[in-house]
Amino acid sequence: MALDPGKLYALDFPEIRQRYSWRDSVVYALGLGFGLDPLDEGQLAFVDETKLKAVPTMANVLAYPGFWMRHLDTGIDWVKVVHGEQAMTMHQPLPPEGEIVGRTRIVDIVDKGPGKGALVYAEREIRNGADGVLLATLLQTVFCRGDGGFGGKSESPRRPHPTPDRAADLSIALPTHPQLALIYRLSGDLNPLHADPATAAKAGYERPILHGLATYGIAGHALMKALCGYEPGRFRAIDARFSAPVYPGETITTDIWREGEGQAAFRCRVADRDATVIANGRFTYDA
Repeated sequence: MALDPGKLYALDFPEIRQRYSWRDSVVYALGLGFGLDPLDEGQLAFVDETKLKAVPTMANVLAYPGFWMRHLDTGIDWVKVVHGEQAMTMHQPLPPEGEIVGRTRIVDIVDKGPGKGALVYAEREIRNGADGVLLATLLQTVFCRGDGGFGGKSESPRRPHPTPDRAADLSIALPTHPQLALIYRLSGDLNPLHADPATAAKAGYERPILHGLATYGIAGHALMKALCGYEPGRFRAIDARFSAPVYPGETITTDIWREGEGQAAFRCRVADRDATVIANGRFTYDA
């Protein structure tokens, strides 16, 4: 069965209403490594319920519609899909607890050609459940490796943000610990690839890997630390491509290039393996 763009555009995702507590906010932050330095007051503000702030990238795990490609009649070969890119825009800081409403829709589909796959862009809006105020807009790019050649448009509406050809202005190294994926999965992504050694081996990995969105959240942590003084209200938008997996226990270094007031480019790498794990990053913030 071939990918059917008409069915994808017509998908009516159910509205998801989710209530979360301060404990959920703390578990998410712990799943990114916040609190590894027990004397860092900036980090502790995201794991101490007496003065709690919500990590902005937590929006990515709220009101998530699940692995919808597996369960809906879209023609997507779900076994071959990978998470290619993630972008998010914060309109208001997330409350550390409350109720939110999420709504997902397909906004674009790109046909890269037979044998080259397809790109499906899914947008999700997160609103405050109490007053309907828009909190965040998320854009997920799904690379459907087995679904090119259905006759759709070939040009992507998005271009990767270029990485500057000069030394980074600053670099932030954040360690992870071996249990990190086991904690992060408590925020909702229970894929055994991140917990079960046998599943990881079948996928070609030496051991379970860290969730891509955990790596993305660690990048957000580094950027908020370096450029926002740990103030979530200054965090505006982040956009990046996933390029390689991270193993829990590795140190992730985020290289940052300032590109004008409130603008920065970034990438994330694991220096010990000389691996770039997030590429073409772009960050917008209140300077």
